[in-house]
Amino acid sequence: MTDDETFMARAIALSERTALVESAGGVFGAVIVRDGRIIGEGANRVVAENDPTWHAEMAAIRNACRQEGSFKLPGATLYTSAEPCPMCMAAAYWAGISRIFYASTNEDALRHGNFDDSMIYEEIRKPVDQRKIPIRQIMRAEAVEVWKRYEAKDDRVPY
Repeated sequence: MTDDETFMARAIALSERTALVESAGGVFGAVIVRDGRIIGEGANRVVAENDPTWHAEMAAIRNACRQEGSFKLPGATLYTSAEPCPMCMAAAYWAGISRIFYASTNEDALRHGNFDDSMIYEEIRKPVDQRKIPIRQIMRAEAVEVWKRYEAKDDRVPY
């Protein structure tokens, strides 16, 4: 078994435990690896925590960042038991993850678990004024004033 397969097997084992043993959430597990060692793990706990953002990848990213003392994970690889949803993909980009391996597809999750992200993909492609959740901009000037103060802040941490 290759290292990639070993790390993926761990992600799949986490998905099995959270979904079939703990009944904490869907069939999703994730592992983050850097320099050949696991620096973060996570499993879906949406049901157990009543938190729609408690996805395996999100938990693994949080744990890895805490472990590494940084909000960036350059050189890290994410192994996830299922193709990441839009939220988790965005989090991987924000974290600066270098590579992603996934096992099952979005189609597998839909077929075997009724997990359907297609509406989200469709919505984010639409112009803002055509989305199902109404979005309206207000108080831009007030918000921009805070941005300007942030921009001038001497001890601002660069992203």
